[in-house]
Amino acid sequence: MSQARLSPGVVPGRLTPDALAANFRDVAPPLDRHEAQVAADRCYFCHDAPCITACPTSIDSPLFIRQIATGTPDAAARTILDANILGGMCARVCPTENLCEGACVRETAEGKPVQIGALQRYATDGLMAKGVHPFTRAAATGRRVAVVGAGPAGLACAHRLAMKGHDVVIFEAREKPGGLNEYGIASYKAVDDFAQAEVDWLLKIGGIEIRHGQRLGDTLTLDALRAEYDAVFLGMGLGGVNALRAEGEDRQHVLDAVSFIRDLRQSRDLTTLPVGRDVVVIGGGMTAVDAAVQARLLGAENVTIVYRRGQDRMSASRHEQDHATASGVRIICNAAPVAVHGNGAVTEIEFAYTEDGPSGLVLTEQRFRLRADQVFRAIGQRLDGAPEGLALEGGKIAVEGPGRTSIPGVWAGGDCALGGDDLTVTAVAEGRDAAEDIDARLAGRAIDSAA
Repeated sequence: MSQARLSPGVVPGRLTPDALAANFRDVAPPLDRHEAQVAADRCYFCHDAPCITACPTSIDSPLFIRQIATGTPDAAARTILDANILGGMCARVCPTENLCEGACVRETAEGKPVQIGALQRYATDGLMAKGVHPFTRAAATGRRVAVVGAGPAGLACAHRLAMKGHDVVIFEAREKPGGLNEYGIASYKAVDDFAQAEVDWLLKIGGIEIRHGQRLGDTLTLDALRAEYDAVFLGMGLGGVNALRAEGEDRQHVLDAVSFIRDLRQSRDLTTLPVGRDVVVIGGGMTAVDAAVQARLLGAENVTIVYRRGQDRMSASRHEQDHATASGVRIICNAAPVAVHGNGAVTEIEFAYTEDGPSGLVLTEQRFRLRADQVFRAIGQRLDGAPEGLALEGGKIAVEGPGRTSIPGVWAGGDCALGGDDLTVTAVAEGRDAAEDIDARLAGRAIDSAA
């Protein structure tokens, strides 16, 4: 964006390069060997451990922590990656406080869980740093599978299929693989280009080709893929961004948070990124928090998240909410936008307080305004351009069991498919499980549809 098009309050270079580098450093530095040993020694190694059940990919946390405790971290990494091939990224971005660590017996007894996420990162990072790929391909089957989307679901599906001897072609619309991991999470959660390093490492299994600039409905059709390949997996995520549906939302500097996070993640010079002095983010999920915190780190003076329901209804974890407030972000709940004011560019945004009534959320007559020179929408995404013939439910692809769609030979998983909770770890689980079902079908083995 050129300087001439910026409003007086939205400018690049609010902070010095040194200040930006400090702000965007690793938010959770890795454990060293001694710290990992101390953390691992706190595990009770529970039988029927609740942390395993709480993990969407069912990583055997007690086993891998015991392996760290006994001085075999590479074996620990193998245990993790066997369940979750993107275990390195998930160790960085999973809301562990709601999943494995939230279910930890130490959390229940003492209010301080075992550092499962940090230990997972310690093990997987150590193995990846050696350039070691712990899995080998089975004998070639001669079968070919098309995967649409190189995000977490597509990558997990492709790796598991390749490991079983199938040849996989991933069709990716963007110039880089990784999906949400590359384009959609806060920069301080995955520094040093980790998302691409993890993809490069994953591809060492062999048998996976990625073709970029390939978008379903544009350069690709589902019918053509079904005709050429033995199976198809759809993992293209959600491309559309929901509108505010508020008067004046087309004013300048009312943007979607997804694009803001994407541009920040791809920037090689943070001093070139324009940010407002008074920033308002609409939404209550992880995207809203990531956008708000990063606006603050770029130098915005006042950043406010506004969410239409109570704070306990925010989909962002309490840990993420606390991180936002600790970063200087204000959170206002029970308010919805009704109008964006300004002369060309936004200057204020008007809200109505909300109440939950018998028929759902209603706007009250009580109004207030917030000064804003930049507004980010983070109110969810939608599936655009779903192929004809696919059954949809709730705006997503309807699936049964391990990702089976209404079209024979076509599976789906990740954010584009119904179910799950829009987390990287859930997408990995869905891609992995679909791959197991695809392999069973290609091999002529029956598998329960509810598995």
